[in-house]
Amino acid sequence: MGGYMHVYTGDGKGKTTAALGLALRAAGAGWQVFIGQFLKGVATSELRALARLSDLITVCQFGRSGWVPQPPSAEDIAAARQGLARSRQAITSGQYQLVILDEVILCPVLRLFSLGELLALIDARPEDVELVLTGRYAHPAILERADVVTEMRELKHYYRQGVLARTGIEI
Repeated sequence: MGGYMHVYTGDGKGKTTAALGLALRAAGAGWQVFIGQFLKGVATSELRALARLSDLITVCQFGRSGWVPQPPSAEDIAAARQGLARSRQAITSGQYQLVILDEVILCPVLRLFSLGELLALIDARPEDVELVLTGRYAHPAILERADVVTEMRELKHYYRQGVLARTGIEI
């Protein structure tokens, strides 16, 4: 079976949620899944749930607990670069049938690593690995390489009324 590349982008809610749903489906089929979470370094409800499937799903976070300042700190750059290297290893290892790189699309936008480095990572994907990239502001060169592109668009959101992230829903 050949693998395809999916991109979940846009300003709406649901990019990570869609990727995690695909991870759950793949694990249900017995696939080995790698999830690299960029720009994230906090324990969330999904991480607690995914820990129960640790024989099938590996999760690594490459970020800190706060927003990335502009310009990014040396610590933020180092975490993203570590994620880039670990993701390349996961993609090319032959160990994983599905690799999800959550929020990786934002890394070049935030200048944590270059678009060229992300494209080289994408291009290193063997044909049998399913690859999912999430994040806002997907560059046209990323979209061109994708087989599936889904844009989440915000039409309405309770954040606009001051509702903060809720445990079990957003975190």
